[in-house]
Amino acid sequence: MKMLAFNGSPNKEGNTFHAINLVAAELAKEGIETEIIQVGNQKIQGCIACNKCIKNKNEQCVLPGDEVNQWIQKMKQADGILLGSPVYFSAIAGAMKSFLDRAFYVTSMNNGMLRHKVGASVVAVRRSGGLPTFDQLNNYLCYSEMLIATSNYWNVIHGTRPGEATQDAEGVQIMRVLGKNMAWMMKLVENGKNTVEAPEREAKTFMNFIH
Repeated sequence: MKMLAFNGSPNKEGNTFHAINLVAAELAKEGIETEIIQVGNQKIQGCIACNKCIKNKNEQCVLPGDEVNQWIQKMKQADGILLGSPVYFSAIAGAMKSFLDRAFYVTSMNNGMLRHKVGASVVAVRRSGGLPTFDQLNNYLCYSEMLIATSNYWNVIHGTRPGEATQDAEGVQIMRVLGKNMAWMMKLVENGKNTVEAPEREAKTFMNFIH
């Protein structure tokens, strides 16, 4: 089994990276591989609401010039997905937000590609704004009908300079417990595929409250 992690920080080995690594270490103990994709230092255009991904139904975003479509296919193949972001003004970092908007719209509108995969979010923050960012990341998982792994507290770790997050004893425990729970859930899903029938996927109902 494999988990795909997205590092939304511009700093390749900043505290978001360390948070992801703490989770990945627990997965490795259970024989689960982790691939980390660096998103935060990429130039990624935001979604332009053209809806071509709905019309074309080819699992692709039409915007050129980045690796979003390659990452979407990696997400399709992964058993678990971990989203990580630093906090900028109590929100997801910009490049990460642009990626998530496009990738999760494509995957949701193309037969629910991430449905029933195990997902989780982690946040690295200096002081405040961690919970709003954590909530924002989880919105993508909820919209995709993913199975969200949890820890023993909200998945936020604190630190300023790269590596300081590893000194946050409670934060380290949160990430460790999350990794254990995520590995367990991934194994439950894998072992239950031929035993427990999944509910039928419903076509999305849209309503804009005007008509």
